[in-house]
Amino acid sequence: MSNKAPIDGYVDPSIPNPNKDVDAPIIIYGYTPHLSLSALAIALFALLLVLHSYRLYSSRLYAFSILLIFTTICEIIGYAFRLRSSPPPTGDPYNVINFIVQYFFIVCAPVFLSAGIYTTLTSFIGALSDPNPGIEARKLSPLGLSKKTILAIFITSDVIATIVQVAGAALIGVSESNRKSPDTANNILLAGLAFQVFSFLVFLILLLIFLRNSRKIMMSTSTGEGGRSNMMQMYTFALVGSSLLVYLRTCFRLAETAQGVMGYASSHEAFFGALEFAPIVLAIAMLGWWHPGRLVGRNGLLSRGSI
Repeated sequence: MSNKAPIDGYVDPSIPNPNKDVDAPIIIYGYTPHLSLSALAIALFALLLVLHSYRLYSSRLYAFSILLIFTTICEIIGYAFRLRSSPPPTGDPYNVINFIVQYFFIVCAPVFLSAGIYTTLTSFIGALSDPNPGIEARKLSPLGLSKKTILAIFITSDVIATIVQVAGAALIGVSESNRKSPDTANNILLAGLAFQVFSFLVFLILLLIFLRNSRKIMMSTSTGEGGRSNMMQMYTFALVGSSLLVYLRTCFRLAETAQGVMGYASSHEAFFGALEFAPIVLAIAMLGWWHPGRLVGRNGLLSRGSI
């Protein structure tokens, strides 16, 4: 007697299952991915790849720009495999490999984006303190943490959280293919997301502390004079805005996973488009337009002296 559970999940009645070796008995997404969303995503991330490549050339802010370029490349690859999960003749929505690969790259992409945000904060701390003898980095840095410590803590946290998430998603794919309960795999995925939500919340708190510290120092010194201070505020707001968009996306992923594999949020692509795709596009675009290299890159505003 087979120990496999009966088929329990979404099956598109208009799309017959090819039943290849790489096909699951259900569509693991919980819906049939639309070709139009994937195509739009590929086009927009390709444009953002061009924008950040140009910013790399013009600003020479290597670490940040390369991280954002990696972000866009991962998104393009992820949505290319998601496009391969669209209805035939373009794709096969039952294909497990396409599901796992698209999940891996779409989940990994924000890790590079977050790392870029972390490096921007540390760059701002250094740029504000280095050319101004009256400003000490430890007074600007949240809780007196060094720039290296900030990067080490949050990049390590993101890497751990992402590894756990990818492992959970892969196990979900395997469980669904074998018609076994994906609950354990989903709990692994949920743990990774919960840890990521917590660690990024801690970063947001540190970012707000930095804003408070920098505002106090700039108001008490001559560095608050003129248009340069306004420029600094504009780029700082862009950093905060992009950080909140990334956090929104991560909270959505947590809520989606908490509902279970075939929960309401995970079985409606509109939520994915509005709360996964859109926040990441907007965050990358925001950091491309208000690129920190225009402040701390080669010939950047802060690189030419105090603000």
